[in-house]
Amino acid sequence: MHRGIYPVGHPLLTRHGRWLAAVLAIERGVLSHRAAGSLWGIRPSDLMEVTAGRAVRPRAGIRSHEATPRADEVCNHDGILVTTPARTLLDLGAILNARELERAANEAEVRRLTSPTSLDALVARYPGRPGTPAVKRLLATQTIGANVTKEQLEHRFRAFLDDHDLPRPQTNADLALYDGAWIKPDCLSPHAKLIVELDGAATHHTRRAFENDRARDRKAAASGHRVIRITWRQLHADQRSLAAELRALLASEVP
Repeated sequence: MHRGIYPVGHPLLTRHGRWLAAVLAIERGVLSHRAAGSLWGIRPSDLMEVTAGRAVRPRAGIRSHEATPRADEVCNHDGILVTTPARTLLDLGAILNARELERAANEAEVRRLTSPTSLDALVARYPGRPGTPAVKRLLATQTIGANVTKEQLEHRFRAFLDDHDLPRPQTNADLALYDGAWIKPDCLSPHAKLIVELDGAATHHTRRAFENDRARDRKAAASGHRVIRITWRQLHADQRSLAAELRALLASEVP
């Protein structure tokens, strides 16, 4: 396949085998950029891209990049040395347009991919890297999670509750209000009279939806229920604080 790299057992390799061969073909190389994005499942690509700390001779079918990622920007995933999800997004920031980068970042959050260093930390670490301006704009506008569906948001919230040993609420259950109207809260904990609404940009970004949400919250409060709203970003920004707040709300007495 490459100099000194041979497939054993069968000449038709999977994409995983081609990724591994590309990394092994370049001394001290790590899978990166679009190839790393594909391995992490955040952006499909057939390109074989490898980053190494020095310039390397061209290899057929491999696009190489010269850089030296730090130890906390590289990991072993499925037996392949690859840039971490955060470092991968930083590298993709230099070659994808804004919408493509946003989609990749959204997919990384949907898949709950974590890295030893956050995107914010990498932006501060590499102010002059080509991908830094695009990632800074993405973080500044907080558009990560903007394309997440309601189903994905609900799935992530359930996983968050399980991770922090918090009880799962009733979901989309009918609730009668004081004026005889009925609503379907996203999440309802009847014993604590607590309603949690999961705000995804896809369903709550219009002015009409914004106004309707607030009117419904008032009616729920008038019916003796407390209402809190949680966004995709908040589910990732400070999980420890959010878990503590929910635990306190669930434990508090409601007259």
